[in-house]
Amino acid sequence: MPIRVAVPKESVAGERRVAVVPDMVSRLTKLGFEILIEKNAGVGAFHVDEAYEKANARLVNDAKTLCSDADVVVKVQPPTLDEVDLYHESTIVVSFMQPHRHPAEIAKLRDKKITTFAMELVPRITRAQSMDALSSQATVTGYKSVLLAANLCARFFPMLTTAAGTIRPAKVLILGAGVAGLQAIATARRLGAIVEAYDVRRAACEQVAMRVN
Repeated sequence: MPIRVAVPKESVAGERRVAVVPDMVSRLTKLGFEILIEKNAGVGAFHVDEAYEKANARLVNDAKTLCSDADVVVKVQPPTLDEVDLYHESTIVVSFMQPHRHPAEIAKLRDKKITTFAMELVPRITRAQSMDALSSQATVTGYKSVLLAANLCARFFPMLTTAAGTIRPAKVLILGAGVAGLQAIATARRLGAIVEAYDVRRAACEQVAMRVN
């Protein structure tokens, strides 16, 4: 009997992501897994139910039924206390667990003897590169943060010359030059701002210089 992987609809307010997209369903089914998708789980990320069905996923009406049939549950957000109640003892949960922020949920998972894998704690080493779920999300964070900053800024980011005079470009300071920070630097530069960045790591200097200059 194939291992059943369940993908519930995210229950946290404002969360539009989905843990598995239709293309990945096709890859997993070819490996012998059976994929169960809660109805409308991918709508917020623009993946309709028909696309999952075409990829050979099985649609399930509600989370309770979905999780009762699951061997593995994959999520984006950590499971809530109510969601943990739906899992049986042999369930494996894969998610961004953020254990330091959700001690009650982690304790409940422990008490039910549910095995969990925190994707954000996978070491960022060459051997585990294909499991790096943080870099893509950090890239989105860096990009979006600059767009939000530009929206809140009282002036234009780029230099603009008009008949009434010239508007000098905005000056942007990026604190931290990790994946998110480097993307923020690049995005602010593309918007025309004068960008400076700071990081405590001397090794980040070259990467910052490549994007600022």
